[in-house]
Amino acid sequence: MRMERSGIDAEALAEAVRLSGCATEKEAVDLALREYAARRRRAALECLEHYADLGSGWDYEGWRVRREAEKRPGA
Repeated sequence: MRMERSGIDAEALAEAVRLSGCATEKEAVDLALREYAARRRRAALECLEHYADLGSGWDYEGWRVRREAEKRPGA
């Protein structure tokens, strides 16, 4: 697969190669993409865990009883 460099910031790429210790620009780009994907997966998982924690304390049965009572005419 041929790597197209158009639009890539040359200074940012050089810094990424230097900081990562990669031997080639392609390795640095591949590493950056893998790290970006992993970071996004972790963020999505943290979000799901947050909502799972919120839901674990929810009293569904109590809510359902209150909701049914609210729907009754004259309540």
